[in-house]
Amino acid sequence: MSKGKVLVVMSSANALDLKDGKTYSTGYYLNEFVVPYRKLIEVGYEPVIANPKGDRSVMDVNSNNAMFFGGDDAARADALKFAEGLAALDHPKTLASVVDEGTQGYVGLFIPGGHAPMADLLKDKNLGKILTSFHDTGRPTGIVCHGPIVLLAALPDPDAFIASMIAGDGKASSLNAGWPYAGYRLTVFATGEEQALEGPSGLGGNVQYYPVNALAEAGARVETIANWHPNVVVDRELITGQQPMSAPAFGDALVAKLNESAKH
Repeated sequence: MSKGKVLVVMSSANALDLKDGKTYSTGYYLNEFVVPYRKLIEVGYEPVIANPKGDRSVMDVNSNNAMFFGGDDAARADALKFAEGLAALDHPKTLASVVDEGTQGYVGLFIPGGHAPMADLLKDKNLGKILTSFHDTGRPTGIVCHGPIVLLAALPDPDAFIASMIAGDGKASSLNAGWPYAGYRLTVFATGEEQALEGPSGLGGNVQYYPVNALAEAGARVETIANWHPNVVVDRELITGQQPMSAPAFGDALVAKLNESAKH
């Protein structure tokens, strides 16, 4: 007996534009997707995957690493096997079709991280409508790592906001009127964590702006802790996790919020 459908929104992007015309090959982060996804299934929820193009989302190869599974290589291999064999990844819904059908058939929303959401989801108008519908009805919305940047899609004009962040012209905070998540406490991949990845040995360049700054400019109360330490923040219907190390605790918090929501 299913406890209900949970919409799982993924990115269709496989590269992120960096400063100076550089790009970083990316996708979803293995543990940030698989760990919460499996927790949803184990307790009886039915995940339904959707992304902008209705194509198979790709994994960031850098996430296929035992360090994101507490150093347990068997757990890493098991997660990889699970993701590679997941038929639901082959034929996701498009976000446009989700909007057309309406979101009322879903009890919650889950968005994994990786750098990919910074390339497409954060300015996807359909995702903006989906997020707003979950917000307006108070249904659990769980987002981890770089994922919370996608909350910008619910801005009146996310394209102008992002362009301002990239330009660093200080106008972004004047473009945040009417954002549904203004005043929300949340976390996201920390600036110190991003800076640790920037440069030749990581991203191969520098990000165009930091997620912490963008969400703060939009009006969120961003709460990050020491680099690479698990951190989950819950405020109203929104559950956010800071980085890959937060995925297990984030998955538990999402399940708890879904269970709590089901009682009302």
